[in-house]
Amino acid sequence: MTATAPNADALLHDLFQAALTAVTAETRLPAALPQPPKGRTVVIGAGKAAAAMAKTVENHWPGPLTGLVVTRYDHDLPTERIEVVQASHPVPDAAGQEAARRIVDMVQGLTADDLVLCLISGGGSALLALPAPGITLEDKRAVAKALLKSGADIGEMNCVRKHLSAVKGGRLAAMAHPARVVSLLVSDVPGDDPSVIASGPTVPDPTSFADARAILAKYGITPPPAVAAFLEAAEDETPKPGDPRLSGAVTTIIATPQDALEAAAALARDRGYTPVILGDAIEGESREVAKVHAGIARQAARHGQPAPVPAVILSGGETTVTVRGQGRGGRNVEFLLALAVALDGHPGIWAAAFDTDGIDGTEDNAGAVLRPDTLARAEAMGLDAKAFLANNDGYSFFKALGDLVVTGPTRTNVNDFRVIVIDRA
Repeated sequence: MTATAPNADALLHDLFQAALTAVTAETRLPAALPQPPKGRTVVIGAGKAAAAMAKTVENHWPGPLTGLVVTRYDHDLPTERIEVVQASHPVPDAAGQEAARRIVDMVQGLTADDLVLCLISGGGSALLALPAPGITLEDKRAVAKALLKSGADIGEMNCVRKHLSAVKGGRLAAMAHPARVVSLLVSDVPGDDPSVIASGPTVPDPTSFADARAILAKYGITPPPAVAAFLEAAEDETPKPGDPRLSGAVTTIIATPQDALEAAAALARDRGYTPVILGDAIEGESREVAKVHAGIARQAARHGQPAPVPAVILSGGETTVTVRGQGRGGRNVEFLLALAVALDGHPGIWAAAFDTDGIDGTEDNAGAVLRPDTLARAEAMGLDAKAFLANNDGYSFFKALGDLVVTGPTRTNVNDFRVIVIDRA
């Protein structure tokens, strides 16, 4: 099939939808369900996909069950047997703390005949918010806010979160012992490390209190006194690999960033475009990642490398934004604004970047769309793209142009989805 001059906006939309469909709970979860136990089935979980996962379990589970999952505000779905509680993300709140307490109560006193089915997805670190003894919720909120602004990557943030938590870093699975613990995970982290996804509440933790202290020091974060004292004392380490309480735990990742990228690549190929997947675990400052993507797009347009035009370049992972300005926007609009500056109106190149959960940072948009005429339209409106980028204000820039993409909650989360379409100019 030979591609014609594209309706690029429609293609970008269709590629994103193909990626999302490939990683929904209804698509991925049923085949991973374990056999029902002799005893009770208790379903617990946390994350932006938690409600969709719980509803899917209810639709496909052959026996009785009870449980509770916690998800982000406005991400709930109607369920019958598994309660869905909503709480705050990315900074935890009292609702998440109370939900975590109730989940802890649910896994106490179980036997080896019982099953704990744990549904975990991105966002669970903030949503399952039960501070360690001696630390308040406000202490955790302060640390979370500082980490979010620091430029720390998700692995670093979650290392600190584990060591300030009563349930993360394998502690929840240890509490459920001797029940069988089966965890089904939707990955939102580069590398799909189960111990990092939602801070690994049912997975052994290879990190330490010393690691957590070093991360705070690296980013110049001075924690509240209670946090500093707790990390320094290092009295109650997280369960480590080989801990007998977690020896029977089973963990399966049911959906990954790579699954989403491959689905989009298949659709691009069907539409006559040569797909190139740069990687599913790309990290770094959003604006620096954008410069690299711009260079690759220019190379394709000029030399047909790494793929002949028409081509689609795809990537995933989680970039970071070190906030220095006062603007609005998440890492995806930051990426796109930096990409616009780097491409400088290059003909024949369109792009989009989205957070697959439907929320870029803390705003109401999933991401935005970049077109060859984006800078020209901005200049005609008196908008200086470089000034908006310096102020970390990608949201306002694309909103003024009418190019934000608002999907609402997708109830899945496999991190960022970036796509660049290169057609014959």
